[in-house]
Amino acid sequence: MTTTDAAGTADATGEGPSAAPGGDPGAGHRVYGYHKRKDEHLKRLRRIEGQIRGLQRLVDEDVYCIDILTQVSASTKALQSFALQLLEEHLRHCVADAAVKGGSEIDEKVEEATQAIARLLRT
Repeated sequence: MTTTDAAGTADATGEGPSAAPGGDPGAGHRVYGYHKRKDEHLKRLRRIEGQIRGLQRLVDEDVYCIDILTQVSASTKALQSFALQLLEEHLRHCVADAAVKGGSEIDEKVEEATQAIARLLRT
């Protein structure tokens, strides 16, 4: 499988440049499974952010506890739905890519995905 960096340069090995967290945003980086829907995901996260700000407003305005809890539940479900979509894209892109490459990378990616699923189930 081929990955593409920010400049559009293809890397057939998938081992192209990777920006470290907090690194130079102009530096090359891998394209992950969510890349194709990045704008949609950002829009969704902004909506969730609005829900959280709404929760702050409800507390600030001394709204009834149960009404706030209802909104907490809605926000939690929105985050869980986002997480499941991201997990699906990770499986379809990153894990599938590792399966094509074979070797120990597939075992690492499956373990990584399994741990992510376990964290989601604990929430």
